[in-house]
Amino acid sequence: MARTVLRGDRRSNAAVLPDTGWNAALLSYRLGQDNVVTVEVDPAVAAEGRRRFAGIGLVPLSVVGDGAQGYARRAPYDRIIATCGIARVPYTWVEQAREGAVIVAPWGPPYGGQAVARLRVGGDGVATGPFVASSAFMRLRDQRDRFPVTRTFPGAAQWPGEGTRRTTTLSPDDMGAWHHMFTLGVRVPDLFCRVERGEGGREGGEGAYRLWLLEMSGQSWATADYEDGRTEYEVVESGPRRLWAEAEAVMSWWREQGEPGFERYGLTVMPHGRETVWLDRPDNLVPVRVP
Repeated sequence: MARTVLRGDRRSNAAVLPDTGWNAALLSYRLGQDNVVTVEVDPAVAAEGRRRFAGIGLVPLSVVGDGAQGYARRAPYDRIIATCGIARVPYTWVEQAREGAVIVAPWGPPYGGQAVARLRVGGDGVATGPFVASSAFMRLRDQRDRFPVTRTFPGAAQWPGEGTRRTTTLSPDDMGAWHHMFTLGVRVPDLFCRVERGEGGREGGEGAYRLWLLEMSGQSWATADYEDGRTEYEVVESGPRRLWAEAEAVMSWWREQGEPGFERYGLTVMPHGRETVWLDRPDNLVPVRVP
């Protein structure tokens, strides 16, 4: 599913991606139906949106298409609003926005954690701005990640195999906190995780589970076993990288920065689609481990 709502007239122009009709209807009511365009990739969803519009007497321009491509015929836009999660801002949106336009989009790394970015578009083709709130939206269809299967990683199917065992005080539960996932995913962009319960996972009480950290090349993995009431957790690391050690380093960095929440992070999108995440100000880039 990917839908875009675009608003435009002589004074203003905007886009929203995606939307099942609700956002387009609100914008049409507030701004006038002639000032809104909505783009939806799924024809059935688009048809349902049109049915709902007709039921309240509104007829914004409804387009079936890929929201990541925007809608060039009505560009430039003053507002572009995405109602789908993205891991990168389609630069087409920046290109279709006029100088001073605002792009609002739920952004998050593949590892998880998502926040709403509010970007202002400059005359130099750069869009930058802060994250303003946490969010959880379905991912834009053409940006849905395809992660390697766990059992295809060397030694994972025979856990613990030849992995190195140790303990950690970093709780696997911390790796599931939304802003921790965001921080970890931004700093280690090729990292993803899976949770395993029951058979093959951690034996113990109802709250016990095994957290897997894996990376996109399919070579390294780490597990940490969580059980309620514990303060130390068993870790196994395998492959050329020590993924749990990388997670520990990221969380140490996060504490050193004063344990920032989403509101201290920001995003900059540059020509050719290059993006950087920053802390407190655009020139203070969050350090990234290059895969």
